[in-house]
Amino acid sequence: MMTYAEQHQLESDYLMGTYARKPVELVRGRGMEVADDAGRTYLDFVSGVGAVSLGHCHPVLVSALEEQARTLVHVSNYYYIEHRGEVAHAVSDLLNTCVSESERQPWKSFFSNSGAEANECAFKLARLYAKKRAAARVQAEGGDEDVQHAAMAAAPRLIITLDASFHGRTLATLAATAQPAKQEAFQPLPDGFIRTPINDVATLEALFDAQGDAICAVMVECVQGESGVHPCTSEFLQAARRLTKERDALLMCDEIQCGMFRCGTYPFGFQHFDIMPDVVTIAKGIASGFPMGMCAARAEVASAFEPGDHGSTFGGSCLAVAAADATVRELSEGGFAENVEQVGSYMREKLAALPHVTEVRGLGLMLAVDLDEAISAPDVVARGLEAGLLLNYTGPHTLRFLPPLVCAREHVDVLVERLASLLA
Repeated sequence: MMTYAEQHQLESDYLMGTYARKPVELVRGRGMEVADDAGRTYLDFVSGVGAVSLGHCHPVLVSALEEQARTLVHVSNYYYIEHRGEVAHAVSDLLNTCVSESERQPWKSFFSNSGAEANECAFKLARLYAKKRAAARVQAEGGDEDVQHAAMAAAPRLIITLDASFHGRTLATLAATAQPAKQEAFQPLPDGFIRTPINDVATLEALFDAQGDAICAVMVECVQGESGVHPCTSEFLQAARRLTKERDALLMCDEIQCGMFRCGTYPFGFQHFDIMPDVVTIAKGIASGFPMGMCAARAEVASAFEPGDHGSTFGGSCLAVAAADATVRELSEGGFAENVEQVGSYMREKLAALPHVTEVRGLGLMLAVDLDEAISAPDVVARGLEAGLLLNYTGPHTLRFLPPLVCAREHVDVLVERLASLLA
């Protein structure tokens, strides 16, 4: 097996320097624990940035991937395959969790390889839906083909996102990510995005008053992750739902980090806030670490797409949907919603009692703490490796916790005991 020093040298020589990696080579894992090349073990409170939902090497996931790899790896989206329809059906049911049986409508999905690709799909769908709706209105009034084309060209195209949001690193998703520091080096970025402050209803209303006819969608993370775990308020999200309905715009929820039981109680973050979006993007935890993304939309909205409007070579591949099928089944049937809620509540309580902690935020097992000015979060993360912890920071004084959803109270107890020493 290659040593850390050897791997470090190879990556330094042959990989682009887009990551400041921690000085450790991780080689195996099980549940909440990973081990490095020297045999040292660590409790993982990062879980692949929230992706390893079932914990490392969960037997259900390993078995599904092994069986599928022996059977069929890839054939493309030109053909029907096993598991793809089952996953789409299961996710549709999860999205309808808070809807009465009599009012449930199917959600239709597009499979991608990542959260950024899922959001790209959502942006395209929102603009195409607005164009086709505009053309349909003109056609119903007797307008000819030229008039319909003119209506499509003039259709709403602006997408509102929130300050400090994060939607991906492709050019379009970076344009939607309202963090100027991440955008500046890559200008010019695609236009058509406009930002508004999180949880500021008055400013959102003023934006719709000023530009409502040009707005085709609002995209929100109900719990912002990369900014340091900042939940939206119910008042703000319900205002966004009301305003989008009034203007025939779409409400799109980026559930890439806060979805798939990460917030506890319900499958998705938006279900904690008494809203129903039109489009939901999903990734990270849906396949427990295997690359997988989805853009799901209400059937009426999804119908805007026709063959050729969007595609992906590997999206929804045999391996990806086998992994997602196993993961979604286990998450739905394994008591994860209750565990995440209970352990998350316990973890918030224990973190709040630590020295130098000034605030604890989040839902379920998507949590962050702010530290006072005396404590450097990057320093805590670095020293956490020595203490056997994988930790993450999102700012100079902010730690973020995204453990696997198998996290138990005893894992929290170890975390808190070791953090107390690090913060002393």
